[in-house]
Amino acid sequence: MRIRDMTDQCPELKPAQRHSALPVARLYSHCDPAELPFHSTDELEPLGEHLGQDRAVEALQFGLQIPHDGYNIFMLGSTGVGKRELLAKLLNKESAVPQGEVSDWCYVNNFKSPDKPVALRLPRGMGRQLRDDMTQTLEDLLGIMPATFQSDEYQARVQELAEQYQSREKEAFSVLAEKAKEKQIAMIQTPSGYTLAPVKDGEIIKPQDFEALPEKQRLQSMEVIEGLKEELKVIVRQLPSWKKESRDLFKELNKEFSQLAIDPVMNELKEKYKNYPDVLVHLDAVHSSVMDEAEAFTQVPEESAIPDNLKQRVREFPQYSVNVLVDNQDLPAAPVIHEDNPGFANLIGRVEYVSQMGTLTTDFTLIKPGALHRANSGYLILEADKVLTSPYAWMTLKRALKAQEIRIQSLEQIFSFMSTVQLQPEPIPLNVKVVLAGDRYIYYILQQYDPEFSTLFKVAADMSEDVSRSPESSALFARMIKTLQDRDKLLPLDSGAVARVIEYAARRMEDSEKLSLHQGRLSNLLTESDFRARQAGADIIDADHVNGAAEAATHRMDQFREKSHEGILRDIMLVDTAGSAVGQINGLAVYLLGDYAFGKPSRITATARLGPGKVLDIEREVDLGGKIHSKAVMIISALLANRYARSQPLPLSASLVFEQSYGGIEGDSASVAELVALISAIAGIPIRQDLAVTGSLNQHGQVQAIGGVNEKIEGFFDICFSRGLSGTQGVVIPQANEVHLMLRQDVLDAVAASQFHIYCADSIDRALELLTGYSAASIDNCVLARVEELQKLAKEYNNKGDDKDDD
Repeated sequence: MRIRDMTDQCPELKPAQRHSALPVARLYSHCDPAELPFHSTDELEPLGEHLGQDRAVEALQFGLQIPHDGYNIFMLGSTGVGKRELLAKLLNKESAVPQGEVSDWCYVNNFKSPDKPVALRLPRGMGRQLRDDMTQTLEDLLGIMPATFQSDEYQARVQELAEQYQSREKEAFSVLAEKAKEKQIAMIQTPSGYTLAPVKDGEIIKPQDFEALPEKQRLQSMEVIEGLKEELKVIVRQLPSWKKESRDLFKELNKEFSQLAIDPVMNELKEKYKNYPDVLVHLDAVHSSVMDEAEAFTQVPEESAIPDNLKQRVREFPQYSVNVLVDNQDLPAAPVIHEDNPGFANLIGRVEYVSQMGTLTTDFTLIKPGALHRANSGYLILEADKVLTSPYAWMTLKRALKAQEIRIQSLEQIFSFMSTVQLQPEPIPLNVKVVLAGDRYIYYILQQYDPEFSTLFKVAADMSEDVSRSPESSALFARMIKTLQDRDKLLPLDSGAVARVIEYAARRMEDSEKLSLHQGRLSNLLTESDFRARQAGADIIDADHVNGAAEAATHRMDQFREKSHEGILRDIMLVDTAGSAVGQINGLAVYLLGDYAFGKPSRITATARLGPGKVLDIEREVDLGGKIHSKAVMIISALLANRYARSQPLPLSASLVFEQSYGGIEGDSASVAELVALISAIAGIPIRQDLAVTGSLNQHGQVQAIGGVNEKIEGFFDICFSRGLSGTQGVVIPQANEVHLMLRQDVLDAVAASQFHIYCADSIDRALELLTGYSAASIDNCVLARVEELQKLAKEYNNKGDDKDDD
């Protein structure tokens, strides 16, 4: 049941003076193609600088040049505003200034502690050279060593040592044999050694014959044999020491010949790197190890006898290889690294494993670099959200920047999840400038909650999202279009298309005096316009192609809007667009779906009755109203009391609600609508239903700007157009939002034909007059009369209550 129209009880109501609607020229800021000094973008030069980004460029130049610790950079700006493109211009890979000496970094074997590989810093390009030289040295040794130990001289020396040992052994046994012979004892060599036997007439006495000898003779022979046995034992005991002496001599011989082969090769290599002390220390360790392992170099498998297979044999000696972690030989300037996947291992590097016989093994050759290694002495560019959402990446980055070193560790090592022995590569000194790029809210969250952030990222480069619209900026904007055209290899745009793109950029900013600098959206529009032009067989993009691309992009996302409006058009969602009603008004809301927004009208109703002066926000009571909306209702309550009951209590209770809203309500843009509905409900004055209104209020009744004004107007227009334009329908908006108007062409056409109207209001008085048709002063009188009536009623009830108490 609707609230009764009480205007017949307010004879003092007077018609409001006529308020003019905005002319169509003020609803859209056109860009005249004739004012653009070109016919096609092919006539333009690409934009050399970044339009509107002077502040960010100044901050970047400062941050990139200052050499002190902690002056890393955070680039603030929305995704697609052009952060990476700006960095690419300032950090040209061909001319980026190094943060220090750009070096190669290598890991080599630690022969004393193989689990702690040694890091070598070398001048740019020398890492690859050292690796190749080490490989060549091993090939040389694998070729020289077998030849050396197969030489006639070596074989003769080996034969000589063997003969010396054999002659010494033979001589000792020969002397003993002669002594035995003189004593009629024969020394016989058997497979198991030597034995002694008595002899008679040159023949060995048989055991039975020996037993037949006289006892004295037999005892004498046994005594001689026992004595000879002791001498034989002495000789046998000396054999191992003689053999050891022979082996030692053999080792000395091998060492001598190894030195003859190895020293020239290694000394040549050392001479080449004599100016690099760390390399010399490593080469000395290699030299010593090769001497110890010389025998391995002399082995020549049958299949590896040809020189071509030496490269394969080099792989058998990984302990002597050089793992070039960072090779900057081909860099023309400082390294500039964009890491798109800044995970834990991708930042600081990792140690890989290989499976051998079912067991995972590793060594220094399996150490892989991270982005910090590759960017050392240069610049590392990271996406802030990716770093923060990668487990332990942010913590690891901060630790490396604070310690100024890169320590390769696994998460298992950091958290002690594994007790097995793992590689602990020597940390590498870090000198890098890190540039984090992210949205503003990430920057401010880090500033607020991470105390280390402000000490490590002292420079903020704030990207501008817009630029003031002027002939000069429009010309520069056209050159930015040319830059994107060349980058993406698109067809040229004629002046009409450029003018349409400029208007589109103003619409995206919701401000006719601004241009959006969001290159992502701009690039999408240009790419889709190019596609439509090519489909049509055109060789240039015109305004129709741009319009078609923009409309198609909207249509792809427009289904939700259509379904939402369909509910209103089928009278499922109640919204009137004609007639008038008391305590009922058309408010306007904007729905944001990612990058897409649309407007929709909604019915707001109010009731008023005798009560203690409270305005009930039903949305808030059921937890559907947000804090900003609740604040707006409180402002309305204060404004209502201040306007109509400054010196006495306001004797009424009122309620406000968004009808048929089943989700949260937030924002203050319905403040004007809610107050008008309340005043209508109090005074019983009807509100025009062919108008919708949006606007915020302050306590003094001034109408304040709101967001999404274009979408809100277009949302109400779509409903009116679908039902049929009456010529009286329109929207009331804040005066301050006039500058934001960039309405669709169909709305402009309807306004031009006087079928739809846009009104501006700078105060609640003007909004009341537009929405009711009565003057604000007469409405106030009517409300005051109603308030006075309620005051009398309140006193009557109070008096009745007092009389009952007396009884």
